[in-house]
Amino acid sequence: MSVDHRPHRAHMADEIGRGPLSRGAAVVYRMLVLEVQLVLATLPTIGAVLLLDRDASNLPLFVLALLPVAPALVAGVSAIRAGARAHDLAPGRYFFRAYRRDLGATLVWAVPVSLVLAMLTFNLIHLDGVDGGSVIRPFLLLLASLVIVWAGHMLVLTAGFRFRTRDAARIALSQIVPRWGYSLGVLSLVLVAAFVVLIASEVVLLLLLWAFVGLLALMARPVFHHVMTRFTDDA
Repeated sequence: MSVDHRPHRAHMADEIGRGPLSRGAAVVYRMLVLEVQLVLATLPTIGAVLLLDRDASNLPLFVLALLPVAPALVAGVSAIRAGARAHDLAPGRYFFRAYRRDLGATLVWAVPVSLVLAMLTFNLIHLDGVDGGSVIRPFLLLLASLVIVWAGHMLVLTAGFRFRTRDAARIALSQIVPRWGYSLGVLSLVLVAAFVVLIASEVVLLLLLWAFVGLLALMARPVFHHVMTRFTDDA
């Protein structure tokens, strides 16, 4: 026997409203809630960054302090995807649900990434005292970029799928070149974030977390579709 869901759907539509102004206000509300949740999830990073002086020697510590950002980004992307399919005004539950669900899976790959990037950063800031450092620097920068891009793909796989870590790692590696648009987008967002911090402050970047997560979710749509089509049975 089929069940008619039309009254329930109509109720959800009425909760938001049918006009463009109501829908626009709902989007703004969701982004505000997402921003608050992102700030709460990254409080350890915020505290550490505020304690660190703006000195090149502190860059490895800054990289390590960014570890809590990874599960926050995963939960944020997952929440935006879930919220886009929903018609209610309770966006907060999607973030907390995704954060609890994916925290462990995210840290499994985010901790090694943080350690590797911190080590690469330490080597980069001390290359001037090493013979041939100018030759090694491009290779270290390339390696750091590849690690960041791989982490960006792992973020998508963790937010949208339930792969085993080793399988997700192989899929993410195989997607770096074929999904080059998303790979360049990840690097671009990192550069924009660094630029915002340099010309403004960490506080400004903090206030723009919702925008970065929104752009990540938008750029990741083709990646989600490709992975679902090629590597899952849900296509």
